Amino acid sequence: MYNVNRLSFVQYFAACGALGMLLWILNVAAPQDPKNKEAQEDDTADVPSQDLRCGKKEHQRYFLIGPKKDTKPPKDGFGLVVVLPGGDGSADFNKFIKRVWKYTVPEHYLFAELVSVKWTPKQELIWPTKSNDASKMEFTTEEFADAVIAEVSKTNKINPAKIYTLSWSSGGPAAYAISLREKSPVRGSFIAMSVYKPETLPPIAKAKGHAYYLYQSPDDKICAFSFAETAKKELEKAGARVSLESYAGGHGWQGDVYGNIKKGIEWLAEPPKAAAGGKK
Repeated sequence: MYNVNRLSFVQYFAACGALGMLLWILNVAAPQDPKNKEAQEDDTADVPSQDLRCGKKEHQRYFLIGPKKDTKPPKDGFGLVVVLPGGDGSADFNKFIKRVWKYTVPEHYLFAELVSVKWTPKQELIWPTKSNDASKMEFTTEEFADAVIAEVSKTNKINPAKIYTLSWSSGGPAAYAISLREKSPVRGSFIAMSVYKPETLPPIAKAKGHAYYLYQSPDDKICAFSFAETAKKELEKAGARVSLESYAGGHGWQGDVYGNIKKGIEWLAEPPKAAAGGKK
């Protein structure tokens, strides 16, 4: 098995062959969307989305999606979902993420969609982290996420108990890294169709008390189902709350895309006792 976290995604796809690359292009670079073409042209017109930067750092670009005008935060504050897109992690995912916000969460949630930075022309790693870095990078993905959470919190009342990440494919390893820190502001992680490489992560013992919703297909030819199975076993052993949800169809968003994402976010938001019977 190739180490997709330590190898570049380009190298990994070369190892998988033409079929693996074709599957990625069809399912990750262009996520399957259940809406018809006509609806796709205008169904996000009512979704508020701001193209922002953290302070004066031009490379810390993110989209703040929500809230709608005149929406008041709940007593405990808005929930916040930090999104690390798969594929190339670019701004091209914004329309898809706006649909995810529109169709999966109630109005008292905000999304902060991070935009990946390519520090050098030869960089192939999409979301560099402290333990899996890239040449000439000015900040890690963990620092980027922390900065965005702090920035959004300046202008919106955020509920610290409802700060989550949503990631898939190339975004998964960084989402694990974000969660495995002593003072991580993130409380739950939705990680889909990705890899799990503990040797490139902080100590797994730091997962204690964190919630992980893993979404993986047994048919995945790019990121094997065994990654999620191993993650579930090791994270639970460390004291994390974990649900592993399987789906048919292989790598990429399949079937009822928004319904499945909604289910995962709702699971993260459940009190631990209520979620004790989560799917194994």
